[in-house]
Amino acid sequence: MAETMTFDEPYQFANGVTLRNRVMMSPMTTLQSFFDGTITKDELAYYALRSQGVGAVITGAANVQASGKGWPGELSIASDDKLPELTQLASAIQNGGAKAIIQIFHGGRMSEPAALADRLPEAPSAIAAQHHDGTQKTGVPREMTTADVQATVAAFGEATRRAIQAGFDGIELHGANTYLFQQFFSPQSNHRTDQYGGGLAQRYTFIQEVLEAVFAAVKQYATAPFIVGYRFSPEEFTTPGITFADTLYLIDQLVQTPLDYVHVSLNEYDRVAQSADYQAQSILAYLQTAIAGRKALVGVGGVRTRADANHVLAHADLVAVGQQLLVDPFWVQKLLAQHDDAIVTTDFETAIDDIDFTTPLYDFLVARYRSTPNM
Repeated sequence: MAETMTFDEPYQFANGVTLRNRVMMSPMTTLQSFFDGTITKDELAYYALRSQGVGAVITGAANVQASGKGWPGELSIASDDKLPELTQLASAIQNGGAKAIIQIFHGGRMSEPAALADRLPEAPSAIAAQHHDGTQKTGVPREMTTADVQATVAAFGEATRRAIQAGFDGIELHGANTYLFQQFFSPQSNHRTDQYGGGLAQRYTFIQEVLEAVFAAVKQYATAPFIVGYRFSPEEFTTPGITFADTLYLIDQLVQTPLDYVHVSLNEYDRVAQSADYQAQSILAYLQTAIAGRKALVGVGGVRTRADANHVLAHADLVAVGQQLLVDPFWVQKLLAQHDDAIVTTDFETAIDDIDFTTPLYDFLVARYRSTPNM
């Protein structure tokens, strides 16, 4: 980027789709869907309220297969019978003036047993997830067969078709936060000896095949430009694990695809990498240099004020805002009207008591603010 933009300026993707401003609502778990993944009226209202100021809304994760369901109350895009409610969701967001982007994913080994009727989660390898201190975080999953992997690749293509048919403006592939894409790319979780495991290039194969399936669906079914983004976590805290150097390899692969944007997952936008080789500037600044304008970069992490948004946009094309919009649905409108003094500034643990959340979402938020964020 030649100059720093401000959040209120429109943004046009390379495919021609234009956002009215540079703020995207981050994908966040809501636990508001029915157990089968069907949208509820509460969830429609939640998104409709927060779509009125932002340029785009990225929904919480929607599973592409029943075997990839991550938790109870999760949105699903795994079957055609979900299309009527998915269409309502896309319309609810678009009626507020925002572009509607649905995030699609597979939980892999991070799927909760309660979401899978106590069946074993599936993953690239039969290896349990670890906490930062190396202790076991999950049970040991079932290793996916080659046929399982190929079925999941196809499921992402089918999910893309459904998103198009439901009227969404785009999809985001959830490659962050330790879910299936990240599990395939990580040397900690992928010990496969077939074409999906080995070195960096082999561990990228699953991601590559999913992207090919997604773009094939876009080519076949979309009659207008359709946004495709990819979200990723920049590094892992386990050894072995994804290093920031590995992520720069991933970025170099992703920018060679028809993706419209890449979206880094950060808890703080000015976070510095763990590796001593990449501590001279923030992760976001390094990513900006690596991408070099070849794709739109979405920055995120602790954005609460106008200054925060503009700091992100010094190193990114778009800024994603999550928790602030949870507790302050009209945050963008307040800033546009120069009413910065009216934005919610209390800590999130306190602020959630001032919003009329549904019980599942409220309980989830209470638990979240008493635990370590999943990065």
